[in-house]
Amino acid sequence: MTFSLHPSYDDPRTAELVGRLRDYLGGELADYEREHGLTDSSRLTRADLEPVWRRSIELGFYGIHLPKEHGGQDLTFSQLAALKEELGASGRVLSHSVLGDMGGPLRAGDILKHATRHQLDTYLLPLIRGERACCFSLTETDAGSDVRSMRTVAVPDGDGYRLTGHKVFSSAGPFADFAIVVARMAGTGEAEGDKPSFSAFLVDLDSPGCRVEDGVTPMSGEHIESDIVLDACYVPAANLMGAEGDGMRIALGRVTTNRLLHCPTILGLTRRALDLTLQRARTRKVAGGRPLISLQAIQHKLADMATDFYAARSMTYAALKALDEGRDVRTEAFMCKLFVAESCFRILDEAVQIHGKEGLTQGNEVEFMFRKVRMFRVLTGTSEIQRNGIAKMLAAGT
Repeated sequence: MTFSLHPSYDDPRTAELVGRLRDYLGGELADYEREHGLTDSSRLTRADLEPVWRRSIELGFYGIHLPKEHGGQDLTFSQLAALKEELGASGRVLSHSVLGDMGGPLRAGDILKHATRHQLDTYLLPLIRGERACCFSLTETDAGSDVRSMRTVAVPDGDGYRLTGHKVFSSAGPFADFAIVVARMAGTGEAEGDKPSFSAFLVDLDSPGCRVEDGVTPMSGEHIESDIVLDACYVPAANLMGAEGDGMRIALGRVTTNRLLHCPTILGLTRRALDLTLQRARTRKVAGGRPLISLQAIQHKLADMATDFYAARSMTYAALKALDEGRDVRTEAFMCKLFVAESCFRILDEAVQIHGKEGLTQGNEVEFMFRKVRMFRVLTGTSEIQRNGIAKMLAAGT
């Protein structure tokens, strides 16, 4: 893999898909966002998103990663990553809705293989068709990295269950129809030494006893989070995914893959920041009328930024290629998440520095991307958690 801020691909299929996606993101979708005045801090509604879902379905992008039996194109992980990188590099507010990451088939993850016919017909196939939207509700205030300490409980009740608890950071919650909720089974994990059992449920968000509340606004300023509050909310047994006790396996079943696939989006965003910073350095004048890039201090910063980016991108796609080949990449996934998070943060920090006062101003794209990348050092597993994982694998001789 060679270094480029505008990468091309030897694989004809990847090249064709990336080319079409770039055209859509930079043309039609950009026009749509301008016409509707959408910014990164806009409070998005279903009315904003549904036209993007429909158009993305028409173009073949929505759920493109899915198997052909569900309308997808059976992409390799490397091919999907290339598309996710372009979304990050586009600067588009609604880029997260093109492949279905915000409430769509990418958000649902790998749960299709656990679904019954009823669950497919009622929830997941309508999701793939852009008729319904979902959120994933696992995290609680005191159950983040340690998800097994969750307090949301499921109590058997006749032919179903009563769920009680409070979920936070449910991305896509503001415009979702249903949530994939993981809860602890009542009577398990309560005594010392007793192992808790977790189950996963499909919960209609308009059910009695279920409330969707405004979530906290993250430092990125995006309004995409909700709290899901459950108060003895009845869920029929038909909405239990898998068997009782399968919840954590279903929720975390693709954790290695998902950890890797979060990286290309951040790499794309960082690629755009580096490109914008180069433009700034070439056009910004310093004393004597010389361009900023003529200063050796700036040249060295840009050289380090580009080198960090190349290293992070190369290791990510190397791990994705190994995953495509069916190899065990658990250690590499930890390493990629750690290195991408930390190196991209360094790049964005320097991008802000080179942009000067403009880089500190809300509304400036680099300032927004700095906040977004800073979050990645915590979200989907903190850098410390990644280091723990790497050390554990090394200790085990893996």
